[in-house]
Amino acid sequence: MSQAMRDFLRQHNIHEVECVITDMTGIARGKILPKDLFLNEGEMRLPKSVLLNTVNGEQPNNQPYVGATDPDMICVPDLATIRVVPWAAEPVALVIHDCQNFDGSPVALSPRAVLRRVLQLYAARGWVPVVAPEMEFYLVARNSNPHEPLAPPLGRSGKPESGRQSYSIDAVNDFDPFFLELTSFCKLHQLGVETLIHEAGAGQMEINFAHGDALELADRVFLFKRAVRETALRHGIFATFMAKPMESEPGSAMHIHQSLLDAAGENIFSRPDGSPSPLFFNYIAGLEKYLPAATLLLAPHVNSYRRLSRFMSAPTNVHWGYDNRTCGIRIPNSAPANRRVENRVPGVDVNPYLAMAATLACGYLGMAEDLTPSAPSADSAGHVHDQLPRNLEDAILRMRQCGPLSDILGELFVRAFCEVKELEFETYSRVISSWEREHLMLLV
Repeated sequence: MSQAMRDFLRQHNIHEVECVITDMTGIARGKILPKDLFLNEGEMRLPKSVLLNTVNGEQPNNQPYVGATDPDMICVPDLATIRVVPWAAEPVALVIHDCQNFDGSPVALSPRAVLRRVLQLYAARGWVPVVAPEMEFYLVARNSNPHEPLAPPLGRSGKPESGRQSYSIDAVNDFDPFFLELTSFCKLHQLGVETLIHEAGAGQMEINFAHGDALELADRVFLFKRAVRETALRHGIFATFMAKPMESEPGSAMHIHQSLLDAAGENIFSRPDGSPSPLFFNYIAGLEKYLPAATLLLAPHVNSYRRLSRFMSAPTNVHWGYDNRTCGIRIPNSAPANRRVENRVPGVDVNPYLAMAATLACGYLGMAEDLTPSAPSADSAGHVHDQLPRNLEDAILRMRQCGPLSDILGELFVRAFCEVKELEFETYSRVISSWEREHLMLLV
């Protein structure tokens, strides 16, 4: 255990340490250890199979991916991620761990390892990805009955929101106690949250992060989701990161802004004269070509496709355009030094490590293959609905058939992730909905 980590635990009078990894869904897994045991052990062991849990806790046949004996992996703490847990009743620290085999190699099934694998491809070319996620989520009234629809919570006014409140300051202020505590938690938790706005839906909020390193931002998004949910519970409400939690309200996205720096810190999407570089257009072309195959990582649940629907406002295309929000790939107006690409396809229900890995992998393939994009869309692309998968089953099939993405993300990981998602789809497909009972039971 490093001296810096020992100093941190002593400085903050830490009693316990949450030793955390993320599974494929993005759920925090791990152990809570007393400080002395954490310092003495120096690492944590977990079964490799814990990475393969579905969102409802099932596992596919894991033998092809972890072996017949269900062996352990070694989880090594990453010093850069150590933080105080601000909502804990007594001093508690959290450390995100990397999953390794006993020979020190990364566990290919680990989402953090998948993102590291993609970033290493960039590093080999002297490039550094810079990303900035925008996260939408809903505050909802407590609901213990999954058969009842979700509803907006009551704010300080004692009334729920009854209409669209895009960018409303007063609508945000109605939840001042919640946001004041969340802001405090985010600061203590070192999450780097930059901007808060009210989005279009009733009770829908958006948080923007300061741009930075892709792995660090994935860590922060992972921790932010937990911070929001914990804060909401303390205020008697729920927070949800479902892609489409309410039928009459818009879905929630995690738009990802991305650019690339060279070794000198210059944006390689711009030439010295300020014009777009060839690599900029290659990157866009990579997103155009490979986003349909990567959609499973950007829309990983059955509910995701209620947002990515031709009946909703979210983009269901891979067109690109300048300052065009109807396109799946938007180029914001910016100075040449800040030239970037915004991927508007991901929902906020993603595993952030896998969403970052997916979008960066698509862009990388565009540059590696020297692809040329289509012409930019100057008009609305809202009528284009046939470029992305329509449902989870379709997305699984497309990812399984894409060799270049498997090569970049790891063939073992892709096969395992598809099998996890196929099990989720199988479980979901057995459920008979209330709509079917209401409209079909006695009428067909």
